[in-house]
Amino acid sequence: MSSAPSAPVGGAPGRNELGSITIADGVVAKIAARAVTDIPDAGAAATKLLGIDLASAGVPGVRSTDLAALPKAEAAVDGSTVTLALTISVRWPKSVGEVTGAVRAHVRARVADLTGLDVIEVRIKVDELATTLAPPPRVR
Repeated sequence: MSSAPSAPVGGAPGRNELGSITIADGVVAKIAARAVTDIPDAGAAATKLLGIDLASAGVPGVRSTDLAALPKAEAAVDGSTVTLALTISVRWPKSVGEVTGAVRAHVRARVADLTGLDVIEVRIKVDELATTLAPPPRVR
């Protein structure tokens, strides 16, 4: 005889009569960063130091602006809630407000679906407008 899974104790995700599951901040941040790349007009912004784009300055090993790359993401998990902070680039000439609205809604939904955490805030910093992107590679 099999029994149905028990309901969470106290409504907390990852908790039942056998114990609990804790999801690390870094894991939630990676889920959020991956979710950003589902939005075609948003992606990673170039790494900057004192306002200078380090990728264009020829510094090896730093991130350049790439709408297909994972953006910088931070997460702060507190029990069953999470606060997210994202640093992204937006494709020019798309509306920054529309793109960030789509990113916020999609990231909130994906993180909630995949982790069961309640996303209470998604802070988005647009660090760059992607105006000069390399063309996609040619297929031979």
